[in-house]
Amino acid sequence: MKLAERIQDALMHAVVELDEPVLDLIKRAYGQEEREPAKAVLDAILKNLELAKETGLPMCQDTGLFLVFADVGRTCPLSLGSIEASIMEGCETAVQQAYFRRSIVAEPVFDRTNTQNNLPPAIWWNLVEGSGLTLRILLKGFGSENCSSVRMLNPTGGKEAVVEAVMQIVQKAGGKPCPPIFVGVGLGGTMDRAAYLSKRALLRDVREANSDERYAALEQEILAAIQTLGIGSGGLGGSITALHVAIEQESTHIAGLPLAVSINCWADRKATIMWKEGEDA
Repeated sequence: MKLAERIQDALMHAVVELDEPVLDLIKRAYGQEEREPAKAVLDAILKNLELAKETGLPMCQDTGLFLVFADVGRTCPLSLGSIEASIMEGCETAVQQAYFRRSIVAEPVFDRTNTQNNLPPAIWWNLVEGSGLTLRILLKGFGSENCSSVRMLNPTGGKEAVVEAVMQIVQKAGGKPCPPIFVGVGLGGTMDRAAYLSKRALLRDVREANSDERYAALEQEILAAIQTLGIGSGGLGGSITALHVAIEQESTHIAGLPLAVSINCWADRKATIMWKEGEDA
């Protein structure tokens, strides 16, 4: 199967079914939540997911903007141009073949003309070791995206400033991002790099913690702090507002502590396509 076809299939699956680990978190939240309005929201989400799987229809009417993270091996025989062409073809064909809402406009301010094919995707290129290619794609809805934020924190603030900033961003968002939410936190780099890292954090398997024990502990501290806000599923109040927090960090300037928070709604839709040298492209 060609790369474009594999991308198409992965996207058509992702818009209908959540990964099992993500679904398990929602089920666990349903079992733990005691406040009835929030529990009813979680019940509706689970029933909605069952219907989506049975009918092949999207789990949410906002089928998102394609955010593509391309990890390209340094010795990968595929040109960037051919990879990009496969991404474009796979995304467009998925939109044509499945029930993707046409949600993308050509420019943001004046005419805002709909492109009618959900192109172009946003693509980030990253060099890695080896000769293979890994594409990770977020189907990013904008109810949650509109609640994301960047802060330039005082570098002496430490982890307390990080926790407080994330809590403020989530509290301001309230019920708008369709909680329970997934929270990606980017730390370090520059303003734009922190935003990129926060998106990349959302790609991580929800069963995995940060490889640095200090940041893994900070993830849990932030998650616990968010739960104390009491926003709850659907914003109706409850003990569970977030299902997962992931942090990605990198080096930064001595004078800065850039922080970005990307919020994803309960419909945490992701697709992963891996290509190895010698496979059909």
